[in-house]
Amino acid sequence: MPRVTSTWWQDECWFSRFAQPNAHDWGGIRLVEREPAKDESDKALACYGAVRDDTRQMHLAFCPGQPNSDHTLLFLPQLLDIGRAEGKRLMIVIWDHASWHKSKKVRLWIRTHNQQAKRTGDVRLLVWLLPRKSPWLNPIEPRWIHGKRAVLEPGEGQLTKQMLRSRLCIYYRSEPNDLHSSNLC
Repeated sequence: MPRVTSTWWQDECWFSRFAQPNAHDWGGIRLVEREPAKDESDKALACYGAVRDDTRQMHLAFCPGQPNSDHTLLFLPQLLDIGRAEGKRLMIVIWDHASWHKSKKVRLWIRTHNQQAKRTGDVRLLVWLLPRKSPWLNPIEPRWIHGKRAVLEPGEGQLTKQMLRSRLCIYYRSEPNDLHSSNLC
């Protein structure tokens, strides 16, 4: 019998186009941190990510600016769409205590979604908060660190925003997804 529940561990991460990740031993590779031009924007790339508990599949979505409640409300339906496509009845999302996860706007959206899902037979959403100050409990955290190290640019390369997105999607084997504020209801 197929599982009717899907569990995802969710978190957000910033990927710098300039600063190299902290590493202790690089096997003799010399990394040069490039200084951004004064007029250069998008010095970092914000990314929502979720790792599925059963398959370890990653789902990424890139957002303009910083993560917030509005971007979270664009990301959650993407996860629900995956659950719908697989015929799931319940999706569990486990995340940290970020202010946008606990915001009144997000809690109200989840409550409204679940009420409608119960009436229509759609995928319901259960969110679970990790204990405070315990990032090591979230299995997505080490994935972020390994991803940052894997997509680094040794030398004086010009890592563009598009190149960084592409490398991250390839590394995490995820389709490129965007969160656009224009899609907000």
